[in-house]
Amino acid sequence: MQQPIIDIVPTVLANHDTDGLDALSKTLTAFNAARTGQAEYDPDFAIYVRDPETREIVGGLYATDGYGWAFIKYLVLPENYRGMGVGARLMAEAERIARDRGYVGIWLDTFEFQARPFYEKLGYTVFGALEGIPGAIPRYFLKKVF
Repeated sequence: MQQPIIDIVPTVLANHDTDGLDALSKTLTAFNAARTGQAEYDPDFAIYVRDPETREIVGGLYATDGYGWAFIKYLVLPENYRGMGVGARLMAEAERIARDRGYVGIWLDTFEFQARPFYEKLGYTVFGALEGIPGAIPRYFLKKVF
Protein backbone atom coordinates (compact mmCIF):
# COMPACT_ATOMS: atom_id res chain seq x y z
CA MET A 1 0.00 0.00 0.00
CA GLN A 2 1.33 3.42 -0.95
CA GLN A 3 1.91 5.87 1.87
CA PRO A 4 -0.04 9.15 1.60
CA ILE A 5 1.91 12.29 0.78
CA ILE A 6 2.07 14.43 3.89
CA ASP A 7 2.77 18.14 3.76
CA ILE A 8 4.66 19.31 6.85
CA VAL A 9 4.85 23.09 7.20
CA PRO A 10 7.04 24.50 9.99
CA THR A 11 5.29 27.47 11.57
CA VAL A 12 6.62 29.92 14.12
CA LEU A 13 3.71 31.42 16.03
CA ALA A 14 4.54 35.11 16.15
CA ASN A 15 0.82 35.76 16.50
CA HIS A 16 -1.64 33.21 17.80
CA ASP A 17 -2.69 31.08 14.85
CA THR A 18 -6.08 30.20 16.32
CA ASP A 19 -7.18 28.09 13.34
CA GLY A 20 -4.09 25.91 13.54
CA LEU A 21 -4.18 25.64 17.33
CA ASP A 22 -7.91 24.85 17.26
CA ALA A 23 -7.27 22.07 14.72
CA LEU A 24 -4.55 20.55 16.93
CA SER A 25 -6.75 20.81 20.01
CA LYS A 26 -9.72 19.21 18.24
CA THR A 27 -7.60 16.26 17.08
CA LEU A 28 -6.04 15.73 20.51
CA THR A 29 -9.41 16.08 22.29
CA ALA A 30 -10.95 13.43 20.03
CA PHE A 31 -8.03 11.07 20.66
CA ASN A 32 -8.18 11.60 24.45
CA ALA A 33 -11.96 11.21 24.59
CA ALA A 34 -11.75 7.90 22.71
CA ARG A 35 -9.20 6.60 25.22
CA THR A 36 -10.66 7.96 28.46
CA GLY A 37 -14.36 8.41 27.89
CA GLN A 38 -13.97 11.98 29.14
CA ALA A 39 -14.91 14.30 26.31
CA GLU A 40 -15.99 17.40 28.17
CA TYR A 41 -13.80 19.68 30.21
CA ASP A 42 -14.75 22.29 32.71
CA PRO A 43 -13.99 25.72 31.31
CA ASP A 44 -10.67 27.32 32.18
CA PHE A 45 -10.81 29.79 35.03
CA ALA A 46 -9.06 33.01 35.89
CA ILE A 47 -8.92 35.17 38.99
CA TYR A 48 -7.87 38.74 38.32
CA VAL A 49 -6.21 41.36 40.47
CA ARG A 50 -7.24 44.86 39.45
CA ASP A 51 -5.68 48.20 40.22
CA PRO A 52 -8.04 49.81 42.74
CA GLU A 53 -8.00 53.16 40.92
CA THR A 54 -7.92 52.28 37.21
CA ARG A 55 -9.60 48.83 37.42
CA GLU A 56 -6.93 47.63 34.98
CA ILE A 57 -5.94 43.97 35.35
CA VAL A 58 -2.44 44.00 36.82
CA GLY A 59 -2.07 40.35 37.79
CA GLY A 60 -3.85 37.19 38.68
CA LEU A 61 -4.11 33.47 38.10
CA TYR A 62 -5.14 31.39 35.09
CA ALA A 63 -5.86 27.66 35.31
CA THR A 64 -7.04 24.88 33.04
CA ASP A 65 -8.81 21.55 33.49
CA GLY A 66 -6.85 18.36 33.08
CA TYR A 67 -8.53 15.00 33.73
CA GLY A 68 -9.31 15.46 37.39
CA TRP A 69 -6.63 18.03 38.13
CA ALA A 70 -6.50 21.80 37.84
CA PHE A 71 -3.30 23.07 36.22
CA ILE A 72 -2.20 26.58 37.13
CA LYS A 73 -0.65 27.92 33.97
CA TYR A 74 -0.04 31.49 35.17
CA LEU A 75 0.23 33.20 38.52
CA VAL A 76 1.66 36.67 38.30
CA LEU A 77 1.68 39.76 40.46
CA PRO A 78 3.56 43.03 40.04
CA GLU A 79 6.35 43.60 42.57
CA ASN A 80 4.35 46.15 44.58
CA TYR A 81 1.60 43.56 45.23
CA ARG A 82 3.97 40.90 46.57
CA GLY A 83 4.39 40.14 50.26
CA MET A 84 0.84 41.35 51.03
CA GLY A 85 -0.90 37.96 50.99
CA VAL A 86 -2.45 38.53 47.55
CA GLY A 87 -0.77 35.48 46.02
CA ALA A 88 -1.94 33.27 48.89
CA ARG A 89 -5.49 34.60 48.42
CA LEU A 90 -5.33 33.79 44.69
CA MET A 91 -4.16 30.26 45.44
CA ALA A 92 -6.84 29.76 48.10
CA GLU A 93 -9.53 30.82 45.62
CA ALA A 94 -8.10 28.50 42.94
CA GLU A 95 -8.15 25.63 45.44
CA ARG A 96 -11.78 26.44 46.32
CA ILE A 97 -12.77 26.38 42.65
CA ALA A 98 -10.87 23.12 42.09
CA ARG A 99 -12.52 21.47 45.09
CA ASP A 100 -15.96 22.69 44.00
CA ARG A 101 -15.34 21.07 40.61
CA GLY A 102 -14.39 17.79 42.26
CA TYR A 103 -10.74 17.80 41.23
CA VAL A 104 -8.28 15.65 43.16
CA GLY A 105 -5.81 18.51 43.39
CA ILE A 106 -3.80 21.21 41.65
CA TRP A 107 -0.46 21.04 39.89
CA LEU A 108 1.80 23.74 38.48
CA ASP A 109 5.35 24.42 37.44
CA THR A 110 7.82 27.14 38.37
CA PHE A 111 11.36 28.03 37.41
CA GLU A 112 14.18 28.23 39.93
CA PHE A 113 14.12 32.03 39.91
CA GLN A 114 10.36 32.18 40.50
CA ALA A 115 8.22 31.02 43.43
CA ARG A 116 9.01 27.46 44.55
CA PRO A 117 9.29 28.43 48.27
CA PHE A 118 5.96 30.28 48.05
CA TYR A 119 4.15 27.19 46.76
CA GLU A 120 5.86 24.88 49.26
CA LYS A 121 4.74 27.19 52.08
CA LEU A 122 1.17 26.64 50.83
CA GLY A 123 1.55 22.85 51.05
CA TYR A 124 2.62 22.04 47.50
CA THR A 125 5.26 19.34 47.05
CA VAL A 126 7.76 18.79 44.25
CA PHE A 127 7.01 15.73 42.13
CA GLY A 128 9.43 16.36 39.30
CA ALA A 129 12.20 18.59 38.03
CA LEU A 130 14.11 19.49 34.91
CA GLU A 131 17.79 19.96 35.60
CA GLY A 132 19.60 23.21 35.29
CA ILE A 133 22.30 22.53 32.73
CA PRO A 134 24.09 24.97 30.44
CA GLY A 135 21.39 26.67 28.40
CA ALA A 136 18.51 25.62 30.67
CA ILE A 137 17.13 27.01 33.93
CA PRO A 138 15.94 24.46 36.53
CA ARG A 139 12.16 23.96 36.46
CA TYR A 140 10.10 22.36 39.23
CA PHE A 141 6.73 20.63 39.07
CA LEU A 142 4.62 20.83 42.20
CA LYS A 143 1.26 19.43 43.27
CA LYS A 144 -1.22 19.58 46.09
CA VAL A 145 -3.62 16.69 46.56
CA PHE A 146 -6.83 17.55 48.42
